[in-house]
Parts: sequence; C-alpha cells; structure tokens
Amino acid sequence: MNQNSVDKTAYWVSEFQKGNVMAFSNLYDSHIQILFNYGCKLTTDKELLKDCIHDVFVKLYARRTELGVIENFKSYLFISLKNKLCDELRKRSFMTDTSVDEMEPVSAAGDDVESRYIVLEKAQTEHLMLESLMCRLSPRQREALTLYYIEEKKYEDICSIMDMNYQSVRNLMHRGLTKLREMVK
Repeated sequence: MNQNSVDKTAYWVSEFQKGNVMAFSNLYDSHIQILFNYGCKLTTDKELLKDCIHDVFVKLYARRTELGVIENFKSYLFISLKNKLCDELRKRSFMTDTSVDEMEPVSAAGDDVESRYIVLEKAQTEHLMLESLMCRLSPRQREALTLYYIEEKKYEDICSIMDMNYQSVRNLMHRGLTKLREMVK
C-alpha cells in the first residue's frame, strides 16, 4: 500500500468513527477483496468466509463509537477476520459428528497457492541442479543412468542398447552414481 492510500484509509477511518456512512462504504470497498484473498488462505469454505467478512464489518459499524485509535486498519481487519473464522470453525467442530482427527486442514486440501508455488520452485531448482550434475558425467555414464532412472529400462535392455555386457553396465552406473554423490557433498 502506498502512502497516499494509507492516508486515505486513516482519513476514512476517522470520518467513519464520526458517523460518515460514505467513509464506511469506502473502507468496505477498498478492503473487501484483500480480506477475501487473505481469508482464502485460512479456509476453503467460501460461503463461511463471506459470512465472516460481512460479520466483521457489521460489528465494526455497530461499535464504531467504542473504537479507539486504529493505527493499522488493514491489520485490524485481518486479525478481526482471523478471530471470527476461528470462532465459527470452533463452533462448527463442536456441532459436527466428525472427529477432529478426520477433519482435513486447509493446507492439506491442496488449495494453498503459496505451498504449491514453493513445491514447484523446489522441483525446478532440483531439476536444474540434476541437469548440471549429469552434464559432468561421461556421456556413457549419463546414457546408462538416463536409461535406468528416467526411461526405466531394465539392465538387460540397457546392455543391448549400449552394446555392453551386464557387469560393465553395473560398473558404469555405479561409477556414475558415486561421482554424482561426491559432487553433491
């Protein structure tokens, strides 16, 4: 958020606390999408999330005269939403027949964009590192390891493809793997 939008938010909060309904509307419009995106990281239940966001703003409006100075309105909303979601999820867990052990956490639901990005980034880094290491092997070692691990060929097939006897292929692969392990250390 840039300084101008922080100043606007502070102004709108101040005006809202004085009873300006338009300022409340501006606060709602400028923060609703940010809250929804944040809430999606906490729960996969979109309807519950929408209800909780609505409840946060209703409570905010109802208690506007009781609010003190809010230094960081965005953080205030995030904390309020998180607390509201926790309360609602706690209520639901008491009302359900499903045991806590059977409930699937949000992160296990596969809907966590950040986790997926990290896994993808790690896989790409490992792939580039493996390619770099494989380039340091002899062409025959690289061919044998590729046939076995990537193309999933059996030793007998590798022997016939590379026109080598069984023990020579085993020795070649062993030397290649040993060299890879030494390079990784």
